[in-house]
Amino acid sequence: MKLDNERESSNLEDRRGQGGGGGGGFPIGRAGGIGGFGLIAVVVVSLLFGVDPSVILAGLDGSGGIGGNAPATQQQQERSVASPPSDDPRVTFVSRILASTEDVWTAEFARSGRAYEAPRLVLFTGGVQSGCGAAQSAMGPFYCPNDQRVYIDLSFFREMEQRLGAPGEFARAYVIAHEVGHHVQNQLGILRTNQGQQAAGQREANAISVRTELMADCLSGFWARRAEEMRNILEDGDVESGLGAAAAVGDDRLQSRGRGQVVPESFTHGSSAQRVRAFKTGMASPAFTGCTGGRAPGSN
Repeated sequence: MKLDNERESSNLEDRRGQGGGGGGGFPIGRAGGIGGFGLIAVVVVSLLFGVDPSVILAGLDGSGGIGGNAPATQQQQERSVASPPSDDPRVTFVSRILASTEDVWTAEFARSGRAYEAPRLVLFTGGVQSGCGAAQSAMGPFYCPNDQRVYIDLSFFREMEQRLGAPGEFARAYVIAHEVGHHVQNQLGILRTNQGQQAAGQREANAISVRTELMADCLSGFWARRAEEMRNILEDGDVESGLGAAAAVGDDRLQSRGRGQVVPESFTHGSSAQRVRAFKTGMASPAFTGCTGGRAPGSN
């Protein structure tokens, strides 16, 4: 990717080394049960690139869910956040990709007369306290709508390359753009349509989750299209890297690697073919509404 002349985002929080993953929070991906790398191999890949599981499975509401205010502990952490080190190339890369998503989505929302409220991206190691509760690195990157933040442990990129066979800068950019895609969904009010999943039953909840994840894949593809049009940031092989990453994290491939069999009704993110197709759809769409079923800022 051609990022040397690109700006860096000011919406980055570096909490690496601060801990904060203990206590309550997510019931999935916590330490125990499966230990060591088995936890990463099984749990991380099962929740890759997802909205906070409590959103997908329980359907949070405005009183403490989607769009709600961050708790006091979150606000206290914000005040103590240190600035990211300027000499870390991994942080620079993440910051520049985040800035690119800001530029693209600010322009897209402006077309509809709306202001885009950019998310903050939190870097952490091991565990972190988010507006959605405590999370471990084993959960993989995630978006929390409660505090409108994307959370990433940079070690995930190494696991993605070494264990999932998804190398390359654009594969990493795809991860960030996917999570920002969930923020776009939140900004559009689309995540609110997930309320009531628990009552609908597990199978229907899984189906809703798949639709949500594939839409975020599509939005990440659309970001790539617009970023290239605006700044010419792509190089030969970048798109293929992104498609490879999308295929690597398909539920069918992950289940086959992890348990030796594929159970389609348990999918929560979509098959490899579906994820690749969604990303391609976004790249081919002249407007991001091609990903959201016509939903645009300000639409009802």
